[in-house]
Amino acid sequence: MWSKVEKYVKKHNLLNINGLYIIALSGGADSVALLTWMSEAGYHVHAAHCNFHLRGEESDRDEKFSQDLCKTFSIPLHIVHFDTRAYAELHRVSIEMAARELRYGWFCQLCNDLDAAGVCVAHHRDDSVETVLINMIRGTGLRGLIGIRPKMTMKFSRKKNLQVQILRPLLGVSRTEIEAYLADKGQDYVVDSTNLETDVLRNKVRLEVLPVLQKLNPSVMENIQRMSENVSQAQTTLDAIIKKHLDSNILELSLLEKFNSSDYITYEWAKRYGFNGTQVRQLLNAECGGIAHSEQGYDLLKDRGRLIVEPALQPFKAVHIPEEGTYVFDCFTTENGTANNCEHTIKVQKKALYVSKEANIATLDASKVHFPLTLRRVEEGDWMCPYGIKGHKLLSDLMTDLKMTVFDKRRQLVVVDSQGVVLWAVGLRIAAFAAVVDSTKDVLELSFS
Repeated sequence: MWSKVEKYVKKHNLLNINGLYIIALSGGADSVALLTWMSEAGYHVHAAHCNFHLRGEESDRDEKFSQDLCKTFSIPLHIVHFDTRAYAELHRVSIEMAARELRYGWFCQLCNDLDAAGVCVAHHRDDSVETVLINMIRGTGLRGLIGIRPKMTMKFSRKKNLQVQILRPLLGVSRTEIEAYLADKGQDYVVDSTNLETDVLRNKVRLEVLPVLQKLNPSVMENIQRMSENVSQAQTTLDAIIKKHLDSNILELSLLEKFNSSDYITYEWAKRYGFNGTQVRQLLNAECGGIAHSEQGYDLLKDRGRLIVEPALQPFKAVHIPEEGTYVFDCFTTENGTANNCEHTIKVQKKALYVSKEANIATLDASKVHFPLTLRRVEEGDWMCPYGIKGHKLLSDLMTDLKMTVFDKRRQLVVVDSQGVVLWAVGLRIAAFAAVVDSTKDVLELSFS
């Protein structure tokens, strides 16, 4: 058996003989076998045991067994006690999620304190196969068919943004092989009685579903594991394609037409912002201008053969301009899908006679401007008579003519006079009636930074 473990460890570059590793020790067969092998193989290890106080005397029995086992192997043991139910209630998570967060959060802190290379956990091949089947039952994408990965990095914001490397040396062997190894060595272990119950999905898969599948094909475990490895290789190829698009908040759909899996690539790009597969599919089938919203605070827009993502629109407080002067205000801007709260200014001042050709500066006939002015976002129904265009025009139509996206339109600012008449669609057009002409005596300059 251990030759298979050594081969798996080498294939995935999991361990370094010179490193310090923490073994997650529950006292069950899997973690006991892992501790035994790593100790005998000459690795420098400490053990870590969590008492979640969820199973009464069984929890205390497991702790005592772990203490005795580590004394036998002369391995340092770290023990922590958790009030798991209180944590679950405080953070409004399930007991299972609470135990997971507490466990890996502590492992992360322990690794940091001991300068350990990582935490070794005793997941084996059967655990990975069960995970694949559970993901299929719940509905999964390609990643869910990979099962449990041999190594991964976990980050914990509740632990001052610490992270820990999770390593799984036993993924290449089965539960049966592990138990046979321990029996051959005469090594005891404890049994968690909850693993024999069928009221949890994983246990139902383990105790009811897998036995049926094994009757249909005795090699089903090996076949599913092999499939997972093939899927993992395919995922690596897709990741390389997706990586080319990750640094941009714009995804050109035409560039993906050569890939039969364009919908999948689109989903992988969008999920970083909290969008699910259903939202992505609906948006891809929607008309231009369709928008989806994520719980992470992002909006996803379909616009002229591309998808654009940016933070959800933030409120904008109108700026009151009673007279000439410089007015400073906060305004959210976006760049590559990131929100920035920037300080902006609008300066209103008399100037010598001239006509601006810059988009961020408007020059108006001062006699046609009636204070107080207001800088605000464009609103439905706003219209103006744009300079250089005959007649009046809805600003929504003007922005469409300029091929502005829905995101650009909703951010557009306007300056209106005391009667609510639009003087300037900032950066776009000024009102024709207020334009500087030959008879203009005084120019009012509005400059926007």
